[in-house]
Amino acid sequence: MQRDLFTSDHEAFRELARDFVEKEVVPHYPEWEKGGRMPRDVFKQMGSLGMLGMAIGEEYGGGGAPDYRYNVVLQEEAARALVTLSTVRTQLEVILPYFLHYANDEQRTRWFPGLAAGTLLTAIAMTEPGTGSDLAGMRTTAVRDGDDWIINGAKTFITGGMQADLVIVVARTATDPGNRRKGLTLFVVEDGMAGFTRGRELEKMGCKVQDTAELSFVDVRVPAANMLGEEGEAFGYLGHNLPQERLTVAVGSVAQARSAIAAAIDYTKNRKAFGTPVASFQNTKFELAACSTEVEAGQAMLDRAVALHVEGELSAADAARVKLFCTEMQQRVIDRCLQLFGGYGYMMEYPIARLYTDARVARIYAGTSEVMKVIIAKSLGL
Repeated sequence: MQRDLFTSDHEAFRELARDFVEKEVVPHYPEWEKGGRMPRDVFKQMGSLGMLGMAIGEEYGGGGAPDYRYNVVLQEEAARALVTLSTVRTQLEVILPYFLHYANDEQRTRWFPGLAAGTLLTAIAMTEPGTGSDLAGMRTTAVRDGDDWIINGAKTFITGGMQADLVIVVARTATDPGNRRKGLTLFVVEDGMAGFTRGRELEKMGCKVQDTAELSFVDVRVPAANMLGEEGEAFGYLGHNLPQERLTVAVGSVAQARSAIAAAIDYTKNRKAFGTPVASFQNTKFELAACSTEVEAGQAMLDRAVALHVEGELSAADAARVKLFCTEMQQRVIDRCLQLFGGYGYMMEYPIARLYTDARVARIYAGTSEVMKVIIAKSLGL
């Protein structure tokens, strides 16, 4: 279906992104999968092309164009090439907004040039062992000591945690038995701070080109100057930023589902069974027609949500609806496309297998499908 979401500036950025992905990512992707991460030099390359700092002010070396649609374009072009830039996506669409919204002038001067240039890598440490999606249940603490805060606690499932130079840590600075949401604060922990250690690098079933880590904080002394935003306001900040994070997951889901269809069409046209191209079978046509219909429905829903988000009008409930529908649709479509590959679809040398394993986490992170249903139900007065 025709889309009217993008301007000529976005399409020019699309050409830049497509060229970069095809030349600098695709040839090296299998090697990165084996190594478990994208090399730091690639971030610097992207920074030099202006791909990481579109939302950062020009005075800090950015593009001065805080338009979420540039992030959408980058995700779509990665998916088109059957790769996933998970760590880049997390840095741009999940973590950078916290710096953009809550960093003061001194912090902007200190960190923004490196973020735009790709020389500073980031992570955000929310999830803790045993808490999962219960953000208000965090047990990591930060206690004031003069001009510093002392942080103690543990975090898990931290995307990019092994490489991060800056980690936004959510810690409890006060306790209110009547309201667990109060008393959470954001701190930026820097690489090399005493007591900050990276534990296990977790082995995942998919999303291999990103590290996922366990992080430990033992009496980590963090300057008060590294507090991000106001003391005790982190839960509100998280709630404000989570709709974009969920929208980001949905963007990747639709783009990857579309790529799965393209891969299946290409494969079935060239693959023969009983001397006949698989694409000529009625079942193949019906399956791909059904998949295409699902993707177009998801795309229409997603594009409307992106437009609302750009206008600052996307509600938490609508973000949950989009994530729920698009991620569930992604799994159905990729599974049906993989089936058309037969036994080869189960082989990791075929990108459809990678799409299948990468897709599974979409229904878990940024809030599980079950959490999305809870949010939607609340919006219905239930």
